[in-house]
Amino acid sequence: MMSMTCHNLEFVRTRLDFVACGCFSSSSFDRLHVKDSKKGLLRSVHRGYKARKLQCCRRDVGRCRVFSTKTPEALLGGVVPGPPPALDLKRESTSPISLPHLFEAVADDLQTLNKNLLSIVGAENPVLMAAAKQIFGAGGKRMRPALVFLVSRATAEIAGLKDLTKEHKRLAEIIEMIHTASLIHDDVLDESDMRRGKETVHQLYGTRVAVLAGDFMFAQSSWYLANLENIEVIKLISQVIKDFASGEIKQASSLFDCDVELDEYLIKSYYKTASLISASTKGAAIFSGVDSDACESMYQYGKNLGLSFQVVDDVLDFTQSAEQLGKPAGSDLAKGNLTAPVIFALEKESKLRDMIESEFCEAGSLEEAINVVKSSGGIERAQELAKEKGDLAIQNLQCLPSSPYRLALEEFVKYNLKRIA
Repeated sequence: MMSMTCHNLEFVRTRLDFVACGCFSSSSFDRLHVKDSKKGLLRSVHRGYKARKLQCCRRDVGRCRVFSTKTPEALLGGVVPGPPPALDLKRESTSPISLPHLFEAVADDLQTLNKNLLSIVGAENPVLMAAAKQIFGAGGKRMRPALVFLVSRATAEIAGLKDLTKEHKRLAEIIEMIHTASLIHDDVLDESDMRRGKETVHQLYGTRVAVLAGDFMFAQSSWYLANLENIEVIKLISQVIKDFASGEIKQASSLFDCDVELDEYLIKSYYKTASLISASTKGAAIFSGVDSDACESMYQYGKNLGLSFQVVDDVLDFTQSAEQLGKPAGSDLAKGNLTAPVIFALEKESKLRDMIESEFCEAGSLEEAINVVKSSGGIERAQELAKEKGDLAIQNLQCLPSSPYRLALEEFVKYNLKRIA
């Protein structure tokens, strides 16, 4: 059954130049063009679990094969055979889930990562080191490296590895460096003064230093990536950096555009958020040496989780207070960045289009637009979309054996959705 996010679209695959690892990678979206028929535009629980042997995986550490069997619709929707196990958050435990609890199974791995981050940035330039200390010390959640460690350990059990490899550990560090570099640049583009309760790098050191600091961290992470000497992972992670730029360009070129469609929003969200997460989870599987089916499943898990996470963030932009968000509510809408709740609301409320296209020139029009989004059902439909992607992410984990690591990966999906439950 087609995902609810695919409507009246013609998907055209332009090239079949899949990366060497063969598992459909983050470059998938670069190789799909979406044609709108109207516009004609291309657009710890203990570790004593005994891993069972799975047909989709092998125990020797090897390379993934060239592999792609997904239809274009499945690539965008992340659909895999069989109905996804629907998440009923109301029946889940009402006790709050915390990230430290979720990541308890890899707490030692994260502690080592925190110690290593500053050292791998390098101390050649005191200003760049100070900038790195500022953002690394701002109390980030380390969500992406935690996912690397969880997938690494879950797939390492399948492959018969007794512990993580040095490549697994370095990958987690590279992923966090890339994420941090993207945050530094995002704060410059968004002119944000605060990040995680602290002044941003460009606020402290100026825009020039912030841009150079982000560039340096991208370059340094690329150097460490090259030294992993795995062409599959090099291609996979390199694509992420390109995706970041593509996402920003897509967003900048569609501000205040009320004709933007949901699929375009999802592709932009993939570029900006899900690309790095899916590369993280797939790269971890590749280094465990599991076969291409398992690599693909981990990629799909990361993609669907990342999309769900972005939709949840976009819902919170309307439902949380300025104090909770650390920025004014509806700030994306104010800047003309139309997210899922707005796109859904536009289908029902024509007056919302007028307010957006006027760029909220009249006093009180932004507040009125926010209320229209809330009253039109846009929030509820976006919540359904986030849950749909979360359901798919859970289904993508079915090839993993029962373990504390798989459990944590499932619970993280639920943690994300509970933010808007």
